[in-house]
Amino acid sequence: MYTISDVAKLLGITAYTLRYYEKEKIIAPMRNANGERIYDDSNLAWLRFVMRLKQTQMPISQIREYAQLYLEGEHTAQARLNLLENHSNSIQSQIRNLTATEKMLKDKIAAYKNSLAKETGIY
Repeated sequence: MYTISDVAKLLGITAYTLRYYEKEKIIAPMRNANGERIYDDSNLAWLRFVMRLKQTQMPISQIREYAQLYLEGEHTAQARLNLLENHSNSIQSQIRNLTATEKMLKDKIAAYKNSLAKETGIY
């Protein structure tokens, strides 16, 4: 079992972020007798998944939707699959855009290096 500060440290996020995820109904940690949040290994695994989704630009609203669908039970599996497939398609589009941008930057960098080399006489 982990405290909110333990989890924040383990995941490299703030306690504020954990409270925000709770407010948004993305996670529902247990509480001890004093009302303090207590997290277990399954909460950590879930939060790592949430953090990956955030890193890939999934909006909080979609993460919340996925979390709610999961809590509703197995009958929502198709809806969860659809949500993840749509997000995967979005990631693929991002990758294509980033790859094209990287190529453009590499071409521009090469042009600058070539131009500078000609100016200095260094080939």
